[in-house]
Amino acid sequence: MIKRILVFALCILLLFAISLSAHSYFITQPMAFELWEVYLYHAVAAFIVYVCIEGVSHTLPNQAGYAYLALMLFKIGIFVFVFKSSVFENEALTRPERLALVVPLFLFLIAEAIGVARLLNNQK
Repeated sequence: MIKRILVFALCILLLFAISLSAHSYFITQPMAFELWEVYLYHAVAAFIVYVCIEGVSHTLPNQAGYAYLALMLFKIGIFVFVFKSSVFENEALTRPERLALVVPLFLFLIAEAIGVARLLNNQK
């Protein structure tokens, strides 16, 4: 259990560093929000979701899928709450700013889904 969590943390850390560096390299204009904050939020949230699913699958393996869905809704709700002043109150987001919000979301969502799927498939 601890080994899987550490491996997932290392993968998330590598994904964070590589994707933020690449994304920052291609951004040429100033944004209404800090790009590294968005990446950091998604990295930390993905790690927390994985650790929670690891705990739930250890105690209640049949309920892990429902816990994952609930945590996704919770994660999106917290994102809206944390970034509402810099993102959601700004009416005129440019196309690169919109992409800068979506790219980290999908990168870490895919990494998280792969980690959770591997965890749940190995438990059966």
